[in-house]
Amino acid sequence: MFQKNIQQNLKRNKMKSKNQILIFSITLILITLGLMFYKVKYLNFPLFADETTNIWNIQAKVTFDPKENESAKISLALPSKQSRLLILNEESTSADYGYSTNNLHGVKKAIWSKREVKDNKEQVLYYSIDVIKDNYYKTKIPKIKQHNENVEVSKPIIQAANSLLNNIYPKSSDSITFTSLLIKEFNKKDPSQAARMIKKSFMKTPKEKRDTLIKLIHRMKYKARTVGTLYLKDKQRNVNLNPMLEVFKEGKWYLYDIQKGLVGNSSNIFIWQRGSQFLLDAEGVNNSSVKFSVTKNIVPARSAALTKDTKNQSALLDFSLFTLPNASQNTFKMLLLVPLGALVVVFMRVIIGLKTSGTFMPILLSMAFIETHLLPGILMFILVVTMGLIVRSYLSHLNLLLVARIASVLIVVVAIMAFVAILSQKLGLGYATSITFFPIIILAWTIERMSILWEEEGAKEVFVQGSGSLIVSILAYFAMTNGFFSFITFNFPEVLLAVLGIIILLGRYSGYRLSELYRFKSMVD
Repeated sequence: MFQKNIQQNLKRNKMKSKNQILIFSITLILITLGLMFYKVKYLNFPLFADETTNIWNIQAKVTFDPKENESAKISLALPSKQSRLLILNEESTSADYGYSTNNLHGVKKAIWSKREVKDNKEQVLYYSIDVIKDNYYKTKIPKIKQHNENVEVSKPIIQAANSLLNNIYPKSSDSITFTSLLIKEFNKKDPSQAARMIKKSFMKTPKEKRDTLIKLIHRMKYKARTVGTLYLKDKQRNVNLNPMLEVFKEGKWYLYDIQKGLVGNSSNIFIWQRGSQFLLDAEGVNNSSVKFSVTKNIVPARSAALTKDTKNQSALLDFSLFTLPNASQNTFKMLLLVPLGALVVVFMRVIIGLKTSGTFMPILLSMAFIETHLLPGILMFILVVTMGLIVRSYLSHLNLLLVARIASVLIVVVAIMAFVAILSQKLGLGYATSITFFPIIILAWTIERMSILWEEEGAKEVFVQGSGSLIVSILAYFAMTNGFFSFITFNFPEVLLAVLGIIILLGRYSGYRLSELYRFKSMVD
């Protein structure tokens, strides 16, 4: 009875341990998938190295004619933050002009100044920004006041405006529907008589049309303001801002195209100017103007994501490998591949049942092959190990201590490597000259382990484990040099948690290996 209780307790503990391992491994894998999903979905990290994204360069070109021997001051309204479009870089080019920025009534302005302009030739100033789309970037739209100029309007025009507004107002429910109906009325092929009268007098240009729409909306006590926009289309040169307007409702501003009405998706529209303040102010100059150019630049998606997330000050990115110096990053690119090699070793030994000389010696060999390239590495491995075993068999007769014996083998390995490198150079085979101290140490330890195995198990076991180690190291080499795996492990180091979870699951496997199917085939037959 007592023995039966012990067996039941052992069985229960074993089942409990198995469940804990299963839960722990699945938790690690789920954490990995969650972090990867967040980085791909919200931080726009790519899953493949060749993925690209678009960065839009928007350049403002300011030109003017200076007044000779007089001071000059030019002020350009700059864009504010915009949801879904993130400004990455700002740059100003202004030879011989002082440059500064200032905020006036909530509007950021670039100011160029010069005490005395001696040249009366046309002057050119540049201001450019880089913009990237980010669907998850949110920001508050700044509060910018709209000031309308008082324009004398005849009584018939006032009556026409009142008639038009009184006709549209009952058909609308709020500021959004009212504005949509108002714009639609002016864009009809056959508008009403009141709309035709207003259009003929005050809508000769797109800018005048926008400003008149704003005044009509204000007459109904709705909040509205002017905006100047640019479409994010490639190869635009020397274009003006597109006049649009924004209407306020329940804490949110809605963008309207004066030709099409309400803009549903504004991700391709960049708002440069908001409010009634002048886009360009110039003192002491003549013929000042500003034109815009838009250029699409295709860049690697990872570089764009890093730049964007640095601008956003992402906490996850701030505590990542990307904050390390470049030399350290290159080191970790190699180190993060080691767990993949470990996974290959565990799979080949636990599931396949392939014997290797040592548990992690194949990983070290695969890292040596990365240094020397695969085929030359295999040839040098066979050559050096064979010659090393011959020397090691002679040293075993001298009854040396372990440390001295390994040191002797190391010296012999160095000599063999040097000989192979010199011979390869003479023969024009430059690959052997890429040998470093790292694979030399590995090969010295491999020779020592195989020598001990030879003495204890015989030559057959040395061949079996040596060939098994070579096969596993080749498979680990392909896994560690795979471009996709290399990209994923460095950009998503949390993948190592999933690798750990898989290795732990494999560690619980206690069934037959695939190689044992051949071993026990006669029993099955």
